[in-house]
Amino acid sequence: MALNAVMKSRKSSKQDEPSNGHWRKSKPKISEVEEMWDDDIPVPNFPIWTSIILICCCATISFIPALNGDFVFDDSEAVLNNEDVRTSTPVWNVFYNDYWGTRLSHPSSHKSYRPLTVLSFRLNYWLSGGILIARSFKLANLLLHIVISVISLSLFDRLFGGNCPKASLLASLLFAVHPIHCEAVAGIVGRADLLCALFFFLAFLSYCKSVDSSLHSYRIFSSVIWLDLTMIFTMVSMLCKEQGITVLGLCSVYDLVNLWQEQEPKKRKGVVMRHIALAMWGAVLLLGRWVVMGGQVPTFQPVDNPASFADSFFTRVVSFNYIYALNFWLLLCPDWLCFDWAMGCIPLITSPLDLRVMAPIIFWVGMTLLGLRLFYTSSTKSARIIFLALALLVGTFLPASNLLFRVGFVIAERVLYLPSTGFCMLIALGVRQLSTLSPEYHQTIRSSFMMLLVTMALKSCQRSKEWGTEQELFRSALAVCPLNAKVHYNVAKNAADLGDKQLALEEYTIALKLHPEYEQAMNNLGNLLRDGGHLNEAESLLTQAVTIRPNFAAAWMNLGIVQAGLKKYQDAEESYMTALQHRPKYPDCYYNLGNLYLEQGRHDDAYEAWRNATELKPTHVVAWSNMVIMLDSIGRRQVAEQVGREALTHLPNEAGLHFNLANTLGKLKQFAKAERHFLKATALDPDNAKYHANLGMCIFIKNRY
Repeated sequence: MALNAVMKSRKSSKQDEPSNGHWRKSKPKISEVEEMWDDDIPVPNFPIWTSIILICCCATISFIPALNGDFVFDDSEAVLNNEDVRTSTPVWNVFYNDYWGTRLSHPSSHKSYRPLTVLSFRLNYWLSGGILIARSFKLANLLLHIVISVISLSLFDRLFGGNCPKASLLASLLFAVHPIHCEAVAGIVGRADLLCALFFFLAFLSYCKSVDSSLHSYRIFSSVIWLDLTMIFTMVSMLCKEQGITVLGLCSVYDLVNLWQEQEPKKRKGVVMRHIALAMWGAVLLLGRWVVMGGQVPTFQPVDNPASFADSFFTRVVSFNYIYALNFWLLLCPDWLCFDWAMGCIPLITSPLDLRVMAPIIFWVGMTLLGLRLFYTSSTKSARIIFLALALLVGTFLPASNLLFRVGFVIAERVLYLPSTGFCMLIALGVRQLSTLSPEYHQTIRSSFMMLLVTMALKSCQRSKEWGTEQELFRSALAVCPLNAKVHYNVAKNAADLGDKQLALEEYTIALKLHPEYEQAMNNLGNLLRDGGHLNEAESLLTQAVTIRPNFAAAWMNLGIVQAGLKKYQDAEESYMTALQHRPKYPDCYYNLGNLYLEQGRHDDAYEAWRNATELKPTHVVAWSNMVIMLDSIGRRQVAEQVGREALTHLPNEAGLHFNLANTLGKLKQFAKAERHFLKATALDPDNAKYHANLGMCIFIKNRY
């Protein structure tokens, strides 16, 4: 590649474009005209390192505000609550569980198999000293985006036909700052899209090297090596995110487009063998993916993707096409961004009279005109670039289109990370075409593109900052998707976490008005009402939640808590047992069940329930404390001492456990041991008056007045 080739002359539009001939049949000329294809673009022909520095600076400036952010939205499930991220769990678990840490064989698994992405999270955790630091994870995402943006320079140069440093630079700069990438870069969950794109690019560039090497008989071995690397990178990309397999399609299109243009037989060598290799490897990867999924497809709810569940064929087709148009609009004008597009954010189109029907019509008219450009353009190279750009744009979006299988979302901005490369190519081609046709407006074109970059970089900065905290992220979505019940649910949940109970109540109520069968909102609102003392209202909501979703274990447990508060002990026990039936490994439920048994005076049952809680979760502080206190209160102080010491092996720095054990030891007249644990408790929690008072009493008993 000669990305820093010196442009020798600027050709006029008549010299630059062949005068006639179909693009598929015309014979390309190996001449200065083709080498200087992007010379008319009114930007300096920078040296390669200058271009790389520009791209790095643009990518960094656009997304650096994300570094000040915290774990938000899906990050809690993928990182904070995912045991596979922690080094305390066996590393091979990542190959048996999905992206969210759920066993792939579990019915609720989304079947998203991305073990290499989870391993990258695990590496972040290890490098941070076994601490979950959001800045560490976000910095890794930013660095990945910078690297990918730099590599895109080579990718675009290949797709533009080589020796096109100006067009490649424009496309890479646009890719580096595009706001649609905020979710992938600023959201830690977007690591999957970043890693997938990185190895996608490497796989395609390796394939290009294989094609180049095949033109020389003495480099056949080199061609095979590069083809093997293509297959390896494709597999790695797919193990980061499923979308990675689409690189095989891009490789095929690239090879066939080149073949169609070439008239020299020697340049057609190896095409058939390469395609056989691509097809076989693609089949192997798909078969392996099916085996990993256990031969089952993931199960989604209508709220996840309403259009795919619509009964009307008209509604499904038109709604899907409206979503395609909206995805393209987000690439073209990335101002309307939202962290979640489900639950009424995009109402279904059920009537031909709906004005939104015009959007897919306009979209497909535009795509048709772009396709016709392939056949009626006088430029072979421009047609080739349009074809490859569309292949990249459409091919990488295909897994999210619902055409091959149902997906669990309406729109996901991070899914557009790879398709945006094809869009950036089209924009760079458009700039080149304008520059060629209107050389007198070069200054205007250059200034306009600079303004576009600055505008997009500023938007990316703003959006990256919004991805910093859940409060900003969720509130920003209210202006975009006010009809999305999930947005109101998340605003309410965040408000409750911050202590704003009133706002939480209001937002949960709005969520239920928008989606009356939103069982998660019922569950959380029920908990708020319970905390406020409205037990009857809470019971009604939680009962409705488990009726809608009978396997909702958390709602069953919360219903049991409310029923226990209403003295409905039998009902409460049944609710707890139902929760454990649906989720056998549920330490919090065992803890609450133990509390119920204690209230009924069933001490042995309470002890067993708390034991189950601590076996499932050895760090369950309140379960350990309740066992020690109960055993002490019923006179079984020797057992209480044993339980207390066992608890401290798991929680050596828990002040409450030292205090409870010290009280038991004092009653056993082991005052020296009791004093040591009281001292430990006061050292760990020096502001607790009770700890100091009991320590003083222990010392008083020993006559140390």
